[in-house]
Amino acid sequence: MKRLKNLFILTALLGAVSCTQSPLATIEGHITEAAGKTLYLDNIGVERTIVVDSARLDEDGAFRFRVAKPECFDFYRLRIGREILYLSVDSTETQRVTAELPSMSTAYEVEGSEDNLMLKALVGKQRELQADVQQVMAQASTAKAAQESVDALVMNYKKEVRMEYIYPDPGKPYAYFALFQRLGGQFIFDPTMTRDDIRCFAAVATNLDLFYPEAERTKNLKSIALKGMRNTRPAQPVDYSELEGKITETAIIDIELPDIDGATRRLTDLKGKVVMLDFNVYAHPQSPARVLVLRDLYDKYATRGLEIYQVSLDEDEHFWKTAVENIPWVCVRSNDGAFSKEANLYGVSELPTYFLINRAGELVMRDTMVEDLEQELERLLGK
Repeated sequence: MKRLKNLFILTALLGAVSCTQSPLATIEGHITEAAGKTLYLDNIGVERTIVVDSARLDEDGAFRFRVAKPECFDFYRLRIGREILYLSVDSTETQRVTAELPSMSTAYEVEGSEDNLMLKALVGKQRELQADVQQVMAQASTAKAAQESVDALVMNYKKEVRMEYIYPDPGKPYAYFALFQRLGGQFIFDPTMTRDDIRCFAAVATNLDLFYPEAERTKNLKSIALKGMRNTRPAQPVDYSELEGKITETAIIDIELPDIDGATRRLTDLKGKVVMLDFNVYAHPQSPARVLVLRDLYDKYATRGLEIYQVSLDEDEHFWKTAVENIPWVCVRSNDGAFSKEANLYGVSELPTYFLINRAGELVMRDTMVEDLEQELERLLGK
């Protein structure tokens, strides 16, 4: 068995292969009441938006554009004057759009992509937020009152978007799109200093890194998330005060976190066993496949002295408890998610990550050093 992480990533990549089997995707449809108008197709790239095609519409309003399938997913907008509608394009062969002027921005239908239905709803919520903000600013008696009302609206909006569009499936195009929505020219989600917002960027970046590690969008999003995490981590430095009482005589850093029943489980209590210290997120779509691999390892080696001490960085505690209810190994959870102090102390910069600890309680290697996991376990467990 090769490295466990490779198995996890391979599963994700296999699901992405279909995105590259055909070079082109089609965006077609009808825009009625638009005879004589020019319909533009813009590509919304990572750094800029460019016009990639256009069509002058006749009485029928029919149009048909062909676009290159992206390495990840990509975003486009159909535009006539100030009327704009947004689309995401990934592996779907054909997407059909039906709209009518002058309400093309809101009253349109998309066939061939469930993701675009979610994207439409998300853009609609953004428009509602904009209208609500304009209303409270017009009615507020003072500038301070207006600002407080706007702040409350934005806070509620972000909470709804996090729970409805980002965290349920961070790998979706609309989850990514949500991160870069704007209000009055400013980003709604702050990727630099607001910890709740940075967690959203980190969640989406982690998913994209598993599916599309070489994509430009992935690399850009990872850079943004890591910068935000560094900006907000001064309270979690790896220094002597942080490590006091945690470093054992074997130089391992102890971890004390609660399991599903609320009982505190210490990593050092497992001395005498060979331990796989694993950092993971159960909410990731590929997590079930990885858990099956861990179960195979546990079933094979537990009787010989293997234990898994798994640190979950899941944001949603209820989801985590449901997911690990029948897990046979030690599974604990850090309440800080992407800002986990324990992950920081162990230098975890990507998930999943694991370390191997011998029976003497000594950390002997991390996953990046492992070529054959079962061979290493056999060596550490002995006969």
